[in-house]
Amino acid sequence: MRAEKNYLIAEVETHLKKSDYVILTNFTKVTVADVAELRKRLDTEKAEFHVVKNSSLRVAAKALGLPEFESALTGPTAVVVGGKNSAGVAKILKKFFEDKQKLEVKVGVMEKKIVSAADLAKIADLPSFEALRSQLLGLFTQNAAAFVRVLDAKVKKESPAAPETPAAPAAPAA
Repeated sequence: MRAEKNYLIAEVETHLKKSDYVILTNFTKVTVADVAELRKRLDTEKAEFHVVKNSSLRVAAKALGLPEFESALTGPTAVVVGGKNSAGVAKILKKFFEDKQKLEVKVGVMEKKIVSAADLAKIADLPSFEALRSQLLGLFTQNAAAFVRVLDAKVKKESPAAPETPAAPAAPAA
């Protein structure tokens, strides 16, 4: 292979190694200003948007053992990689598409499995990790509080009422 091709393939491999997911997009109608805005949005999740050649992507993906996504490699392709929060990245891409009606998600690869564009849209609709965590903690505290109320009621029911002690006589005033 020519040195230029080897360089391009190595560069694509470097991009693909940045995360355990890759999202392939079609950027046909996207302008330079749109790409700059998308990159700025993706930066919040530490993700990156890179335009790649389909042939270089094909070779790099095969070298890294990614599943076959040959059917998605038609037309211009860009990859979105990086960051730890793939759901957050999917949310950003979905919101960008809703706002601009330009960027189309072709397919994704998560944990070396193909994920369709429809499945990525469903992932984008899920609550954020922080929201799920707070919901789970809310369930824990709600159940714990109910358990404490039940125990308290049981203790009050079983313990005899404490007799009231008569007040001590007041000392005579001098």
